[in-house]
Amino acid sequence: MLSVAAPIAVCIFIYGMVQAFVGDLTTMTIKNSLVLFLIVAYGILAPSAGLPFEVILHSAFAAVLVLVGGFVLFLQGGIGAGDVKLAAAAALWLGVDQTFAFLVHTALFGGMLTVVLLAVRRIHLPGALEKVAWVRRLHDRQTGVPYGIALALAALAVLPTTQWLQLM
Repeated sequence: MLSVAAPIAVCIFIYGMVQAFVGDLTTMTIKNSLVLFLIVAYGILAPSAGLPFEVILHSAFAAVLVLVGGFVLFLQGGIGAGDVKLAAAAALWLGVDQTFAFLVHTALFGGMLTVVLLAVRRIHLPGALEKVAWVRRLHDRQTGVPYGIALALAALAVLPTTQWLQLM
């Protein structure tokens, strides 16, 4: 009999990444409660889905490495604290064998996002869009890049290559 934990886990992970994407796009924040939810859900669902203890341990190690590396980038002003926590949570879910691919995808999506934002910020917003607070904030040249968007897209791009889909 197949466990329902893996399909539930995949749905929860996708939900979390979509929430991070939308939250960062509209508010430039990634909620700590979302990151905590993802970590707790992984802790419950990974063993329930049948992931071996070694895989869970290695995934946790990958998450800690991403957290430490992200913290260094945060200290240098290169990334936000919410982005660092989301990246670590995503690495936990994606596993040690897919963390590098996740980081490469993040860099690619982040680069594309930055180029698009720089281009869009050079043009004048139409009147209707100027009235939308989150669009105005995103268009402001003083605003940073909502990197949670790139992180979420990268995590979703890498998800099909993870052990989660093999368990389904």
